[in-house]
Amino acid sequence: MGVHSEDRETDGLAAELRAELVRDIEASGAWASDPVWREVFGAVPRHLFVPYYYVVAVGGYERRWGESPDPRARERWLRGAYADVPLATRLRDGELVSSSSQPSLMAQMLAELRVEDGDRVLEIGAGTGYNAALLAHRLGADRLVTTVDLEPEITESARRHLAAAGHHPAVVTGDGARGVPAHAPYDRIVATCALPSVPRAWLAQCAPGARVLTPIATGVVALTVRDAAHAEGTFLDTPAYFVPLRGEVRPGPPVPSLDGVPPGAREHELFRFLLALTRGRLDAREAHALWEGEGRPERPRYGITVSGAHAWAWLDHPEGPYVWPLPG
Repeated sequence: MGVHSEDRETDGLAAELRAELVRDIEASGAWASDPVWREVFGAVPRHLFVPYYYVVAVGGYERRWGESPDPRARERWLRGAYADVPLATRLRDGELVSSSSQPSLMAQMLAELRVEDGDRVLEIGAGTGYNAALLAHRLGADRLVTTVDLEPEITESARRHLAAAGHHPAVVTGDGARGVPAHAPYDRIVATCALPSVPRAWLAQCAPGARVLTPIATGVVALTVRDAAHAEGTFLDTPAYFVPLRGEVRPGPPVPSLDGVPPGAREHELFRFLLALTRGRLDAREAHALWEGEGRPERPRYGITVSGAHAWAWLDHPEGPYVWPLPG
């Protein structure tokens, strides 16, 4: 079978699988608030951004590769590329250092970013380049999108994947916690890696009224920026687990011991979120008492405020009884 025939078969199956993925995301309600993303996800070919990835297998990971000589293996790779699941794309000593996020979560975050025509967008965590391609397609102008990652090999591969898909946004190698001041000001910032707090450098690079989405703890907070020193917002209702940002941001203290917490609460997703958000500020028993006493609050009842040199997480109100300082 000739190469061109194989390419046509791959493109045809990819289009079918992409349409299935769009239907799955549509059913999840991820872009209900901004349906323009339906066309975007239908147009941008995810498989170009994951020429290989890893799936959990007995004894470790199995590598799936789009250039495998086995046609059945290539089909497994392609079908996996369009599954609504996160894909491990880079390992180091058996540890995950980069991934392509679950498409429905990406869709929800992009919809909640509330991108408008002409917005300048900064993405923290280039990953495979897929998210930057979605943004560039939505905005219709590569020059409006900047993506940054600490690892040169990640930015190099992201740039290559983006070019293969016909996009050329700015791909910068650097510490995402510092932002990219050369391309500021930004109307939107979205992070695809977890942070312990909100870097002040981001706010300084935002236009007034900008919107910032970033994973913190096991959720995603959506902040409105007032000025270079002030931002505030609440968490989306979805759980989110991202690879931590690498660079100068220091990780928070470990999760406290769960001694004394009833077994039913220990693994409850919302209790674990409270523990992660208040890490080091409450012991597990205190956190459990608060969680039960407040009716097991959902994520949107929590928020984050940044004011000058201070940042804190809160439940229900930024000046209420339940507030916890975040790292500076």
